[in-house]
Amino acid sequence: MKRFWKEVAVEPVEGAYRVTLDGRPIRTQGGRPQAVRSRPLAEALADEWRAQGDEVDPHGFVLRDLADYAIDHVAADREGAIAGLLRYAETDTLCYRADPDEPLFRRQQALWEPLVAAFEARHAVRLDRVSGVIHRPQPAATIARLGEILAERDDLTLAALATLAPLAASLTVALEALEPDADPAALFAAANCEQDWQAELWGWDAEAERARAAKLATFERAAEFARLARG
Repeated sequence: MKRFWKEVAVEPVEGAYRVTLDGRPIRTQGGRPQAVRSRPLAEALADEWRAQGDEVDPHGFVLRDLADYAIDHVAADREGAIAGLLRYAETDTLCYRADPDEPLFRRQQALWEPLVAAFEARHAVRLDRVSGVIHRPQPAATIARLGEILAERDDLTLAALATLAPLAASLTVALEALEPDADPAALFAAANCEQDWQAELWGWDAEAERARAAKLATFERAAEFARLARG
């Protein structure tokens, strides 16, 4: 698709901000008005449009897609969005460790245990650690508390989490990525511990490296989206 606009601007509207192209306001992919309460996020959304060349690259709209998802889907079904995120607590990759006599276990302990312990302290929950891959339900009180924490988040943040949690296979990592002092690259590396371990043992595959880099970029962009949404 050819670029069809010349001027990109951000304007206030009813306590929020929206992006305009040649004076016309953007709408979501679902046809709703795209307005956000954070001016920094609105400016970042505008920058995605400004960065486009003569040919429009649909992959250059990561933030727009997240905003649209929040407006079109999360806002319409917050309970469903929260339920979907809680599944990543029930099967959180950071809670499923190798057997203690395996070398991988030491790597997992070094990377994962400080994250999980900090997460438990921050949110006053307890997560059960498991050796092996057999599923063990997390304590009902933990899931209930995490549900309360998610319910306190706005639609934009839930949309960011809906990208972060699947990429990390972990609600722990996703929520930690929202913290002001978070290091998204380090968090992604922790979540990717097992894959990186296998690559170190057997060698890096070029296609796998490209896929990892693409996932990391998306993870970092989603964490940035959540930060910008806070204003």
